Amino acid sequence: MCFPPFYSDFGKNITIGKNVFFNTGCSFQDRGGIRIGDGTMIGMNVTIATLNHGLSLETRNTTYPSPVIIGKNVWIGSNATILPGVTIGENSVVAAGAVVTKDVPENTVAAGVPGKIVKRINDGLE
Repeated sequence: MCFPPFYSDFGKNITIGKNVFFNTGCSFQDRGGIRIGDGTMIGMNVTIATLNHGLSLETRNTTYPSPVIIGKNVWIGSNATILPGVTIGENSVVAAGAVVTKDVPENTVAAGVPGKIVKRINDGLE
């Protein structure tokens, strides 16, 4: 299910599993590829970017694609940003407002800017 508006720069490079939910205002830059696993929930205004630029002046105008992979049963909170090349493991949670620059292991909570692991999730028990 997707609550509009939903923005994408290309659209054909997004693979979505079953029972996935997108809240309103999501923006996906998908030229590097985005794969979203079954049962994932994505909050309002989440940004997923798959392109980066070179750092040096010689390559700054060149874009480099890197896929974003989101595992099954992931929850991404509102206004989170997922950067190119990141994999988010199954059953993980990305806190609202987090900027995820590195992979998130399965069954963990990532929060902050830059996103860091703040908690392990134990079999769904709080």
